Amino acid sequence: MLERKYVLVINPGSTSTKVAVYEGYERKAQENITHETSDLEKYEKVTDQYEYRKEMIVKWLIDKNFNPSKLVAVVGRGGLLRPMPSGTYKVSKQMIDDLVVGIQGEHASNLGGMIAGAIAESENIEAYIVDPVAVDEFEDVARVSGTPQIIRKSLVHALNIKAIAHRVANDKNVKVEDLNLVIAHLGGGISVVPLLKGRMIDANNANEMGPFSPERTGSLPVGDVAKICFSGDYTFAEIKKKLRGKGGMTAYLGTNDAREVLKRIEDGDENAKLIFEAMGYQISKEIGAMATVLQGQIDAIVLTGGVAYSKYLTDYIKERVAFIAPVILKPGEDEMEALNEGVQRVLSGEETAKIYEEEVVFND
Repeated sequence: MLERKYVLVINPGSTSTKVAVYEGYERKAQENITHETSDLEKYEKVTDQYEYRKEMIVKWLIDKNFNPSKLVAVVGRGGLLRPMPSGTYKVSKQMIDDLVVGIQGEHASNLGGMIAGAIAESENIEAYIVDPVAVDEFEDVARVSGTPQIIRKSLVHALNIKAIAHRVANDKNVKVEDLNLVIAHLGGGISVVPLLKGRMIDANNANEMGPFSPERTGSLPVGDVAKICFSGDYTFAEIKKKLRGKGGMTAYLGTNDAREVLKRIEDGDENAKLIFEAMGYQISKEIGAMATVLQGQIDAIVLTGGVAYSKYLTDYIKERVAFIAPVILKPGEDEMEALNEGVQRVLSGEETAKIYEEEVVFND
């Protein structure tokens, strides 16, 4: 009888699927399986790619000499499910049904739970997802926007933010439920999130609000936005691209690479310095705003994400927010590690896996 000891991690993207195998917290193998555009174009919907991607993952496992019969669990990236509390969830029939129909939209991450479920079922083991994009722990007061036609939504970098919260708790030798944190995820988009006893009770939607980022505009003066929208100079698609993808640092400096901007600053580029510091200024303001959500009762402010590797930026932010609470640096983002950690907490008994059908609201 082979000992089951490996966790298979699956993270589907639009043109590739990241896969990894872990034994406990140790990564044994990882690969980015790329998919040819010509292969993907054969499928009408993203979820129709399920069998094609699943077969490639199983083949990769066998090629790497990991017998599927040695898997103890499979975990996939969570997709656009119904709004749900954070946590590690067992993949269930209702969850699969919601992923297939795209209950909140079509996205490659919807394939994560589907593929994990199929591989796990063939081995008679459990499949999981961890902190999907659909995580919503907002308090009702945070949903009010200022106009009844628009409801503020919880769209945050939930997987990395919750993983970082758990790591900070481990460092302090406490449970995540014992801490109040403000976590700023600094990447291509920026999420600043207050965690009340582990719950993400508010956030700027990184696509539309908060600080500008390397490629997104963040909050803008709405009157001027309305003028641009009705100027006749741009299509709806062009406006969307200006707001997300070609906004922020990219719009001002022509690059979304913080390292390139820092090199320009070192070379004496005053405009690059102004824009980079303005991004830090806005991040600091958002952290201050989220501190009020927690009524100043904050154990730590945490800076994470790829841009948090920039000491220039993190020092700039620390100067402005350290009076609120100690600032902890946890730079980088590793979704594969975060997915595995969620499963390991369940396997060790530290956490209980949640049941989708018990946690979400069904209105249909």
